[in-house]
Amino acid sequence: MALRPDLLREEEVSSLSEPRTTITETEDLEGDIMASIDREEKGVDEKTFQVSSEPEQDAIAEGTADEIRRAREIQGGHGFLRKMRAGEEWLDEKLGVETNGIDRIPDEKREPPSMWNIFLIWWSLNVHVGVVPLGLLGAEFGLSLRQNIAASICGIILGSLCTAYTGTLGPKLGLRQIACSRYSFGFYGAKLCSVLNIVVGGGYYVVNLVVVGQILRAVSDYSMSLIVGIVIIAIVSYVISVFGFKVIHSFEKYSWIGTFILMCVLIAQAAPHVDASVPGEDGSSGLIFAGNFLSILAINFSNASGWCSMAADYYVNFPSTTPRWKVFTLTFFGVVIPVTWSVVIGACLGNAAVSAAYPPYAEAYTKHGLGGLMYTVYHPRGWSKFSLVILTFSVLGNNVAVNYSSGLSLQLLGHWFHAVPRLIWSALFSIVVTVIAIAGRQHLSTIVSNFVSLLGYWTVSFTLIMLIEDHFFRRRSGYNLHVWDQPSRLPLGIAAVLALLAGYLAGGVTGMAQTWYIGPIAKKFGAYGGDVGIYMSAAITMLVYPVARTIEKKYSGR
Repeated sequence: MALRPDLLREEEVSSLSEPRTTITETEDLEGDIMASIDREEKGVDEKTFQVSSEPEQDAIAEGTADEIRRAREIQGGHGFLRKMRAGEEWLDEKLGVETNGIDRIPDEKREPPSMWNIFLIWWSLNVHVGVVPLGLLGAEFGLSLRQNIAASICGIILGSLCTAYTGTLGPKLGLRQIACSRYSFGFYGAKLCSVLNIVVGGGYYVVNLVVVGQILRAVSDYSMSLIVGIVIIAIVSYVISVFGFKVIHSFEKYSWIGTFILMCVLIAQAAPHVDASVPGEDGSSGLIFAGNFLSILAINFSNASGWCSMAADYYVNFPSTTPRWKVFTLTFFGVVIPVTWSVVIGACLGNAAVSAAYPPYAEAYTKHGLGGLMYTVYHPRGWSKFSLVILTFSVLGNNVAVNYSSGLSLQLLGHWFHAVPRLIWSALFSIVVTVIAIAGRQHLSTIVSNFVSLLGYWTVSFTLIMLIEDHFFRRRSGYNLHVWDQPSRLPLGIAAVLALLAGYLAGGVTGMAQTWYIGPIAKKFGAYGGDVGIYMSAAITMLVYPVARTIEKKYSGR
């Protein structure tokens, strides 16, 4: 009777001869959703599963498609939902729209793209005009060009470690990122992660829409409203995201190339007015300088780590035998290189427009924001308009991925949410975010500096909880993949939620430095504070989760 490797850690496959009470399966699950339901109703041959004596590992046949079964029952009992499901299946048949939603993808049903897609997908997600404002912030914080770049790269590297690690769970478990978190946060605690993930995606989406709105307004010689540009790009982003995994991977593989070329031209035309010799406003030492440096580092950490709650969404079709080190390495460099490229371009533009204050650039940036600045940098005028129109669509790669993952996160909020097709949730998400972008279209810099840094307080805790659970608490027991959708067989999630909230409230809040609030510890770094919330969140999470999870496991048995 052979053991299934997807129920065990990769490192344990070689030591299966050791006595261990684990659940095993002798044959692969076959058939589609209806076949699964059939088996549940008729009963499964007792030889199908070898059940251990431990309750938490007692996987029963009726649980293998629990999430799917309940969602289908809800759809079947309500005419409107039944019609939506039928419409989704029709779109799948005619146009290839993905209908899997949050369902786990077993190994035999995976259709992996090239391994290089793991690396290239991040180029489209991060080589675009929506990342450029992060680089501009350093000059606004009073840092010199070198200081800005140094702080940004440190933050990007640290944040990319989070995204690279959580992404490795996608091929291993065949589950979307938030579904993976159920093995730490439990069925109900993972709903909190879903909500936070939606907020994270929404924040990036807003920044992208506002930047594109500014660009299109500049192309129209400032005669077009920002609102029109925001609405146009929101609609196009949604339409592409509807098609799901295959189309997204194909689109992301190539969509960054044109943007990369145009951004090379952008920095080349701005280079004569970039002056790296301009010193920082607060020198290179002291509390004020340290505070500003830490704040820029935190913002870039949050940006790079913001994908940690979505990364596995794009890897679920890779085989479970895919080496984790390959997924980690390709993801890490796939995030670090393009993000650094985009942020450094932003830093150079900020230096020219803010620090060196080259008059045409300074005036354009002050009056019309990033869109006006880029319109001025590109020359001659005809070339500028052409370039900006093309760059308008550079944010599609990022928006499409965010729209896709946010739709999945909404489905994970419960069975009724799962019963509604992903394309409907993605549409609602897109509408809400578009409205928010329109409302905040005049405050891009404030949105970027305040919102993006807030994300890091939860992403660092989320990553550490997943890492500790994976490498310590499941090092021997592994993951019972049949119970991912069964609340009674998943962890209670109390320890994970407690660690996340403790990290955010006790660490993030006391160490944050925002325009609207400076925590008591952040205040130690001068009048404007220094954002140390990420480091404090990490430290508190690492202290709380191991202890709380040990206690939870001892008394709950799961």
